Formats: sequence, C-alpha cells, structure tokens
Amino acid sequence: MTSSLKIALAQANPTLGDIDGNLALAREFRAEAEAGGADIVLFPELFITGYPPEDLVMKRSFVAAARAAVEELAAETADGGPALLMTMPWLENGQLYNSVGLLDAGQVQAVRHKCELPNYGVFDEKRLFAVGPQPGPVNFRDVRLGLMVCEDMWFPEVTETLEESGAEILLVPNGSPYDIGKLDIRLNHAVARVTESGLPLVYVNQVGGQDELVFDGGSFVLNADCRRPIQLDGWRERLVVSEWRRGDDGRWACADGERAPASSRLEAIYRTMVLGLRDYVGKNRFPGVVLGLSGGVDSALSAAVAVDALGPDRVHCVMMPSRYTSSESLEDAAACAELLGTRLDTVSIAPAVDAYETMMGPLFDGRPADVTEENLQSRARALVVMAISNKFGPMVLTTGNKSEMSVGYATLYGDMCGGYSVLKDVYKTTCFELSHWRNQHHNPDFLGPAGRIMPERVIVKPPTAELRPDQKDEDSLPPYPVLDGILERLVEQEMSVSEIVAAGFERETVNRVQNLLYIAEYKRRQSPPGVKITARNFGRDRRYPITNGYRDRG
Repeated sequence: MTSSLKIALAQANPTLGDIDGNLALAREFRAEAEAGGADIVLFPELFITGYPPEDLVMKRSFVAAARAAVEELAAETADGGPALLMTMPWLENGQLYNSVGLLDAGQVQAVRHKCELPNYGVFDEKRLFAVGPQPGPVNFRDVRLGLMVCEDMWFPEVTETLEESGAEILLVPNGSPYDIGKLDIRLNHAVARVTESGLPLVYVNQVGGQDELVFDGGSFVLNADCRRPIQLDGWRERLVVSEWRRGDDGRWACADGERAPASSRLEAIYRTMVLGLRDYVGKNRFPGVVLGLSGGVDSALSAAVAVDALGPDRVHCVMMPSRYTSSESLEDAAACAELLGTRLDTVSIAPAVDAYETMMGPLFDGRPADVTEENLQSRARALVVMAISNKFGPMVLTTGNKSEMSVGYATLYGDMCGGYSVLKDVYKTTCFELSHWRNQHHNPDFLGPAGRIMPERVIVKPPTAELRPDQKDEDSLPPYPVLDGILERLVEQEMSVSEIVAAGFERETVNRVQNLLYIAEYKRRQSPPGVKITARNFGRDRRYPITNGYRDRG
C-alpha cells in the first residue's frame, strides 16, 4: 500500500482562449513538478481554456480544440513523469461539463464533472454547462482521490458523497476571483468540508487577471485537524510540491511547507489592481498606457498602480491644464511623475475649449455658462489622450473611482473615455487609504520605486475637478465619508432607505444619493471595464435597468 505521495499545487495564470499557450504553460509546470519529485499536479479550474470562458464554450471548435490539447497532454504522461489533474470543458454523451480529468500513463484515466454550478454575481454557468452526477473517488497509485471542482466545495453534498465512497484526500481546483473578504469565505467553506468528512483537503486557485476579474491565488492545504500546513502567497504564479504521509491509522497528512503571511486589506486591494491592469495590458498586447495626470489623488493613484504594474517606461502621463487649473495642481502632477520616474507631457486644452466655445457661441448666445462648458473641458482632454493612443498605441487608462461612477459625477465621452479603469470599483475614501498605504509600502512584485510615490498634499487637499473657479467636489456631492457610507449600503448591501437612515444618515441625503445612483445607470453601461474589488461591482455583479421608475421612499 502506498505510504507517501507528493502533490504539486500549480497556482497558474492561464490566458483565456489561448489553448496552445496554456498547453505550453502546463508543460512548464509539469517539468518543474517533476524536478521537485511530484507524483501528480493539480491545476486550477478550466485551466486549458482559461476561466471563465463565457460563451466561447458554445463554439464546438473551441471545445474540440481544448479536448485535443488535453489528450495531447495525456499522451505525454506515458513518459513516467508526474500525472496531471487537468481541468477542461468536456463533452460527454452530448452534454458539456466543467470537468477535471486524471491524465496518467498516456491516457485520460478518469473524468469527474462539476456538480454545483454557480449562477450569481459574475457567474452564469448554468447556461453553459450541464450539472454533473455525484462523483466517486479516482484511484491513483492506490490512493483514492476525491475530485471536486470549485463551487462543489461550497456545499456539503459532493464532499459527503466522496467521503462515503471511500475518498482519502479531497482535491479542489478553483477559479475563485478576488473580492474583499473572499479568502476568509473560502477558508471557512474548506474548514466546514474537512470537519464534516474528516478528510484533508488541497485547494488550488487560479491567479491572474481576466477582464474585470482578478484571481488572487492563495492556494492552501488543510489537514484533517483543520490546520494549514501550506498557504501560498497570492497574486503570483507558484508551483509548490506538498509532501504527504499515510499514518498508522490509514489517514493522510501533509507535512509543513510554505506558509505565507496574510495580506492586509489595503495590500490585497492594491495588489489586485496591479495584477488586473498588468494582465489586461499584457494579455491584450498593448505596449503601455496613457493617462491624464491632474494633480489629484485619483490620477496619482492610477498612475502609481500603472507604474507598479508595467514599469515607468510603459506609462505616459499627460497634464492637460485649462484656464482653471491651479499652479498647485501643476506642481503636484510634476512631483508625482518625478517620484514615479515616468514621462509627463503638458498639452494645454485652452485653445480647444476656446474653439468649442467660439463654435457654439451663436447657438448658446444669451445663456449663462453651466455644466455644458465644464463638460467641453473634460471632452477636450479625452481628445488629447485618445489622439496619443491612436498615434503611439498605448491604451487610455481612465482614473474615475466608484463614488463618482455611482452618482454620475463623470463626463460621458470625457473623463470616462478609455480602455480600462483600475479604480472603477474603489470608493473615494478607499482611494485616500490606498494612497497613504502605497506611500509607506512596497512589494517585490511592484515595478515602480519603493518609498513615497505622491506628495502628501495630493492626498489631503480637497478634491476638485477644476472645471470652474474655486470648484470643490463637495459643492455637488455630500462629503465622501457620508457619500461612501450611503453607497456601500445601497450597492453592496441593498439596504432600504429606512435602514440607512436608522444607521445615522439624513433621509434627504439618502434619497438624493439613491436617485443619483439610479439615473446614472446609462453612464455606467458605457464605462470601460475595471478591476472588481468589492462583492458587487458595476457590471455583471449588479444588473439594474436603465429605464427605472422605482424609488424607495423609506
């Protein structure tokens, strides 16, 4: 009877749709695992295609290509090296499943299908995959492995079936995207399954950015006593070989290995933004990014994330002053660019705004200046950064935050114009916190400089769009701590007006914010994608109608 086993955890970063590239990456991980003496390698969910594949799996040619790649990998295991637990879409008896297969001795030895298909938030697997039958364990070298895919771990039924049918170790490939607090949720579900079954568990999660989602890794092992002998760091690719022994009682236990410390809330958010932007730019083959650097905290933070993700040479900052731009803003933008080591050009929008106002003058004659003229400035800036993008190739990075996008405090085809937003799901108050944090912290994964990356004045001065004389954001909006407190309750928690008032907020302000949130839906539908940070981002997490006559009167 086998008494020892080495299981490699492949915390990998596949590229969605790049089957050939993912096949090559699987080979690299297998070679590394073999060098480490591994018997078997566990990959994250739907690795061969990337996750989530969305409607790509409706294309028969795509599913066939994925299967051909898996069978090619299976044939290579005839060399006597490590077996693979490869994850893939699998067509069987006319049904498409989200599956994991054991590849060993030159063949696909066994396949198990996902049973619990998530259909909430960013997930809609029920429209793509069939529900798999309750699985039995897979025999691998006299060890009965219980294979269950991602969501199968979030409910007790699959674990119960595997335990009752003789599984000895639970192995869980995952595609679990980051949001605040997700690591604790995953761990709680894993502990529940281990406690119920008395079986140890291996949890391997994907890492990397895919459109708005960021998979943060954080793979781990739980022994039957719920102790964690292995905890991998997140936000980076890793392969770690775990070493297992069968005890005299016949039960398996993992030896102590790598145990990375937990990240703080702010570190986790920041690293998520960095990885999301890095992979969006890299996987879509942009040479870099261009963004407007205004001297305000949002653009400074966006520039810092961009430099940490891509390096200073791939970030082009542009200061675009108008007649209302203060000397303080010019100084702060220059200081940010100098601290980050990135390029900063200045392009005045004053001639363009003058031309627009002259052009529209006869039509607007006799009417006072208002938000129309403010929006002309924002749209003139969009023309500048889009022209740079068209001429030189970098993607335009927008700099708006979730507070602004929630209430429509943004200009359509102006500051909303761009290809990606790292702050789209980050409230303004969190932007201040992140800026303080980054000024004091660095990480080896960051490509930007250690130390301070923006002047303290950028963080503490009153926020302003500088679109009219002496303008402040609070001229139009409640103070950000109040606004964000209301928005978090409306968006993330779906609380009623009465509940928010009971939490200490003024009813008139709550009603006003609720109305602004609803009427800005049409703008958000036209905003660029951005990194998901909270439990409910604006996008697939939160699907509200544009035409909406409902208001909660409390």
